[in-house]
Amino acid sequence: MKKILSPLIAAFKTPQLRKKILFTGFIFFVFRLATHIGLPGVDRQALKSFFASNQLLGLLDVFSGGTLANFSIMALGLNPYINASIVLQLLMLIFPKLEELSREGEFGRERINIYSRLLTLPLAVVQGIGMLFLLKNQGILTAVPLVMVTSVITMTAGTMLLVWLGELITRYGLGNGTSMLIFAGIVGRYPISFLQTTSIIESIEFSSLLTFILMALGVVAGIIFVNEAVRQVPINYSRRVAGRKMYGGQTTYLPLKLNQAGVIPIIFAVSLVLIPSMLGRYLEQLPNPTLAAIAGFVSRAFDPNGWVYNLIYFILVVGFTYFYTAVTFNPQKIADELKTHGGFIPGIRPGESTAAYLSQIINRITLFGAFFLGIIAILPTMARALTGVTTMAVGGTGILIVVSVVLETVKSLESQLVMRNYDNFL
Repeated sequence: MKKILSPLIAAFKTPQLRKKILFTGFIFFVFRLATHIGLPGVDRQALKSFFASNQLLGLLDVFSGGTLANFSIMALGLNPYINASIVLQLLMLIFPKLEELSREGEFGRERINIYSRLLTLPLAVVQGIGMLFLLKNQGILTAVPLVMVTSVITMTAGTMLLVWLGELITRYGLGNGTSMLIFAGIVGRYPISFLQTTSIIESIEFSSLLTFILMALGVVAGIIFVNEAVRQVPINYSRRVAGRKMYGGQTTYLPLKLNQAGVIPIIFAVSLVLIPSMLGRYLEQLPNPTLAAIAGFVSRAFDPNGWVYNLIYFILVVGFTYFYTAVTFNPQKIADELKTHGGFIPGIRPGESTAAYLSQIINRITLFGAFFLGIIAILPTMARALTGVTTMAVGGTGILIVVSVVLETVKSLESQLVMRNYDNFL
């Protein structure tokens, strides 16, 4: 705890960093205030009951930062923007010009960001319509055309406002704005979830409560371990003589993170595993008895507490972890750069052999990271089965995001403090 708080205390003593911290806190305040501005035509009590009985929507609410359960003007949260960013990363594999644009430094990143925002608009409209029809079928939303249209427009505008607030944090505040806003939403919901959990402590056996606490501590420790774990690959640089000076000859390390993909695979998997259940619930309302029966079977099969849902969810997380790691980590590119700069791995020939060696290493360490993410994804179901606690203040995905953001923010503060010390020294 002292290690985490010391950079924050030191940053507050630095005027420039203090402004960034206060600005980020102000954006958090605006965001949390907007989450309580509700949309019209919604039965709030029925909405709370619906979310309490549906774990899938509860998981979506995690990524929306708590705005979906309130059905506020920011009900969609940053989900459309995240999905747009994922789609663009996939399109880079298909269109070489997009990949070339991403390598053009600040200009390329800004263009990609513009494309992400443009793609966010139609995705927000589609997701808003889908959410409204889902609530309409449940009798939660008033089925008036004017209310439906204004709600879609308002939710789309709320998402774009949230994207803008995230960019303000990225530019003038601390850390990545998207991650920080999701972090703020999750942390803002924890006090309520914690009170709900403590309210049923008296009805829980001591052994189940102890198991629940140990699981929560184990999850936090495991997330920190996996986020900080790296496989260091030794890199040597050959010596070369230029004039009277000798360059190279030093030894360094190539750090390969155990979890290269972060929380992205869980977002991928959630987007797919929700589709059968959502379609099933919608098609159950059809008058055709055959389609209604099939839809009911699909809805029951993909119940969040069932083994089919959790098995498919786990497999999707593992598969997407490998997929996203393959997209973001290019062993051939790293091998070519090492060869260009005179670097090599001891005992491995430069070029193709180095690329094959790096691929072998990343495949092995990704296996552990993928299984860890899969366990985190299905942790709520495991915790309920082991402890009997149905209302949990601790969700694996939420903790993964919170701990990852805290660690990255602390590292960012430390690096900025070090750079400031260097500037003062010079």
